[in-house]
Amino acid sequence: MVDRLVNSEANARRIAMVESCFGSAGQPLAVPGRVLVGEGVLTKMCRKKPKPRQFFLFNDILVYGNIVINKKKYNKQHVIPLEEVKLESLADDGQYRNGWLIKTVMKSFPVYAATGTEKQEWMAHITKCIEDLLRKSGKKPVEVHAAVWVPDNDANVCMHCNKTQFTVLNRRHHCRQCGAVVCGPCSNKKLLLPGQGGGKPVRVCLQCYDAASKVKIATTPGDSLNNSKDAPRNSADSSGDDSSGDEDDSNKEANHDEPKFYGTVNSLDEK
Repeated sequence: MVDRLVNSEANARRIAMVESCFGSAGQPLAVPGRVLVGEGVLTKMCRKKPKPRQFFLFNDILVYGNIVINKKKYNKQHVIPLEEVKLESLADDGQYRNGWLIKTVMKSFPVYAATGTEKQEWMAHITKCIEDLLRKSGKKPVEVHAAVWVPDNDANVCMHCNKTQFTVLNRRHHCRQCGAVVCGPCSNKKLLLPGQGGGKPVRVCLQCYDAASKVKIATTPGDSLNNSKDAPRNSADSSGDDSSGDEDDSNKEANHDEPKFYGTVNSLDEK
């Protein structure tokens, strides 16, 4: 089991290697009790198209980044606490196969494995780590997660008014509440959403804002509704600014390697 690897030299060596591959672009990953459970390449659905990303599963966090040089260098590191993760399997849909949702408080997105077997392995290992972590901490699973954004290419017109066509001037925006692709006028309101915006109101569509306003009428007035007419074009919550850095991708897609897992569920790979 994972506990056997906590103080092993092999585990320390693997974590040091991950830190080395991210270099100054990443944060320190070696902390007491942390185990690298598995690693491999998954295809992550980004705003504009699917792209390969290197994922590292630890017993308490999930880390991923852009592949600069396969197995040697990664950048744009993202660290997700497993205790706030929820997985949801996706049915195969055309070219998108072997996928599932990784849902978190701040961001939710689909990923796809190369085969059905790899999908099962990844989901089983991540689920096991989440269950173990919650059991040891005594915490309850997080119930509210960020919406999954609709990819830009899936919407040529605003999904709210069904009129505005997107062009260079009429930019696409995403509602942070429902994930729909909407035009500027249909997303000129803001709401405070759990885990998003660093405590500041974020862009939402008019439908979600109206729904929240109706709920707010029956509660004590607060500052969770923001009547800003126009969300700043270059604000941090604008969908034109991809906070994940997913669109900055200079790597060439490498040949597929099967993921490696080092000791949960049905395997104990000590290599």
